[in-house]
Amino acid sequence: MNPIFTREEKVKFRHVDFAGIVFYPRFLEMVNDLVEDFFEDALDRPFSRIHETNGIPTVDLKVQFKKAARIGDVIQKSLWIINIGGASVVCGFTFVDQHQNLILEGEVTLVNVAISKTSATIKAEAFSEETRTKIEKYIR
Repeated sequence: MNPIFTREEKVKFRHVDFAGIVFYPRFLEMVNDLVEDFFEDALDRPFSRIHETNGIPTVDLKVQFKKAARIGDVIQKSLWIINIGGASVVCGFTFVDQHQNLILEGEVTLVNVAISKTSATIKAEAFSEETRTKIEKYIR
């Protein structure tokens, strides 16, 4: 079975609202951080290099919130590939707490795009064969 990309993150004060639970937009930032880490660590395509000529915007995002997370919780964030197209990739993800309780799950669709030097035009661009091969290792 192909690997799952994982990272841990500890819930900090900056993540929580007045009720002491993670404010839902912070979860979306955590998803974005997981995607960014995946591209850098698993695909050797750090956003700092991608964004010189390309982009990888989110075009669809589905999230189901299952359980609140609180300050001090340690979240295991997992990501895998559901499907890869020519220029798009659908990733599945889950967050679980230190007791293996499911916090959230969802899917994010990303598209590899070329950006003109003036940023006037943005269009889908197929993944390189090298990147495609690396992505395929995470298909489940």
